[in-house]
Amino acid sequence: MAVPFLSRFLLAFALVLACATSAQAVTVQDSKGSFTIDYEPKRIVVLEFSFADALAAVGVAPIGIADDKDKSRVLTAVRDVVGDWESVGTRSQPSLEVIASLKPDLIIADIARHEAVYDDLQKIAPTLILPSRRETYSDNLKAAAIIGKAIGKEPEMTARLAQHKQTMAEIAKQLPANANVQFGVARADALFLHTHDSYAGGVIAALGMQTPDSGRDDTAYRQTSLEQLVAINPEYFIVGNYTDPSIVDLWEDEPLWSILRAVSNHHVYQVNPNVWSRCRGIMAAEQIANDLLQILGKQ
Repeated sequence: MAVPFLSRFLLAFALVLACATSAQAVTVQDSKGSFTIDYEPKRIVVLEFSFADALAAVGVAPIGIADDKDKSRVLTAVRDVVGDWESVGTRSQPSLEVIASLKPDLIIADIARHEAVYDDLQKIAPTLILPSRRETYSDNLKAAAIIGKAIGKEPEMTARLAQHKQTMAEIAKQLPANANVQFGVARADALFLHTHDSYAGGVIAALGMQTPDSGRDDTAYRQTSLEQLVAINPEYFIVGNYTDPSIVDLWEDEPLWSILRAVSNHHVYQVNPNVWSRCRGIMAAEQIANDLLQILGKQ
């Protein structure tokens, strides 16, 4: 029996629409396996600073960020792109109620912090879950590439990552090659060194320098005494103080402090611990690189 023209037309239109929809489907590998999304998300909520950085790097503004209820913690360069957003609470315990109220069409979560609430997040919106907390610099760039593909910005992200690589290479040329650089964050009662396995350590390595080997088992962050710092004896010591005064300020009155090579050569510098430790991301790495250029570029 012949199919009427209108029916044939509608069938053809349906097939074209189905093919178009299928062509838009994107599959990436996240920390749970395969993640597929068949539309370009417009209402994105991110639960870590590094994910906000990845979106901002390609000009995309999330509607919600887990900003620890303190918008100043979001990198300035990211804020300049994003503009305003709704806080969804802390990174460690984001508010599911607030997230749901925003009616997101994509949530980007951290496998280290949010695996326990992954199923709950999935009930609100498709959830892409990736490493952020304790990730390496290399892991961060891989996660950014996955995010770019998932949000329909793969060409833009590829170009931005290439630009980032070039930026880092140009800054590296202006820094002392193979310099021994140790970064740590200081609280009132403890110093935590960021090793070569940490995010900051990876950025330092990408800039042609190195973080000293402490000779202990590999962990990204190590609580360190003044005696242990003297044993490591970095050429450059860069510290981010979370408190004022910090334990490092108190150590300045200790005789051992003056033994440090960085101290005797006046190579101790202070930086913003939020940028160097919390933020992470393409734009954060470039900020760290520019900080190092200001500190070490003329040496």
